[in-house]
Amino acid sequence: MMLNLSSCFFYSSLLLLLTAAAFVTVLATVTYDGRSLIIDGQHRILFSGSIHYPRSTPEMWPDLITKAKEGGLDVIQTYVFWNLHEPQQGQYNFSGRRDLVRFIKEIQAQGLYVTLRIGPYIESEWTYGGLPLWLHDIPGITFRTDNNQYKFHMQRFAAKIVNLMKSANLYASQGGPIILSQIENEYGNVEKAYHEQGTSYIRWAAQMAVGLNTGVPWVMCKQDDAPDPMINACNGMKCGTTFKGPNSPNKPSIWTENWTS
Repeated sequence: MMLNLSSCFFYSSLLLLLTAAAFVTVLATVTYDGRSLIIDGQHRILFSGSIHYPRSTPEMWPDLITKAKEGGLDVIQTYVFWNLHEPQQGQYNFSGRRDLVRFIKEIQAQGLYVTLRIGPYIESEWTYGGLPLWLHDIPGITFRTDNNQYKFHMQRFAAKIVNLMKSANLYASQGGPIILSQIENEYGNVEKAYHEQGTSYIRWAAQMAVGLNTGVPWVMCKQDDAPDPMINACNGMKCGTTFKGPNSPNKPSIWTENWTS
C-alpha cells in the first residue's frame, strides 16, 4: 500500500495538505478550514511519508528521517502499535524500537512535523492489525463495534498514548511536532457489517478522541461519514481522482495514503 523507498523500511505515502510547512519550536495553533490545515494562520502544502518506528531500530531512525527530509517531505506519519506497547494487559513497553517518544523527538530535532495514527486498530500488514492477543480473553468482547468491553480497552490505550505525548510536550499545542492525530483506521470498509452498531461506534470513537484534548485536529481515513470535527481523509489509489472529498465544506482535502500499487 506504500512505496518502499529504502531497504530500511521507509514507507512513503503521500499526504497532501494545504497547510503551513514552517517548523516551530513554540506553541502552535493548528486548525483547519475548507482550504487547508492552518498552522499559526498560514495555509500551505505539506507532503508526508510514513516511517513506522518498530519496523526499524532507533539507530536507524536519524538516517531514515534525514532521507525523508532530503526527499522533500515536511511530515512523518506513523501508526502506534498496540500489541507491541501492551503485550500483556496493563504491562507497557516503550523501550528500544518501541520508544515512540524518542522517535518523535528525533523527527522534531530534524525540523519536521508528525501525524500520529493511534488507531488503535491499524491494519498496516501487521499481525491482528495491532490488536493485542490478550483481548481475545476478555469475556463478551467484540472488536471494533459498539461493545462496552472493547471500547473500555480501546479508550484506555488511546488515552495512554495521548497522555504519553502530552507528558513529553509533543503536541503542536505544547510546542511539539504533532499536528494531526488519527483514531480508528479504514473503518468505512467494515462499518456496514456492524449495521447500526458500526455507526454508533464511529460516533463514539470520534467523541472519545476529541475529548482527549490534544489541541490538534483529528482525522479518520477512509471514513466518508467521519463525524464533526473529524476530518475524513483518503486512503487509496489516485486520490486526486477517486476521493469523494471532505464531508463538510469546512474541512480540507487530506490524503493519508496515496497508493501506487
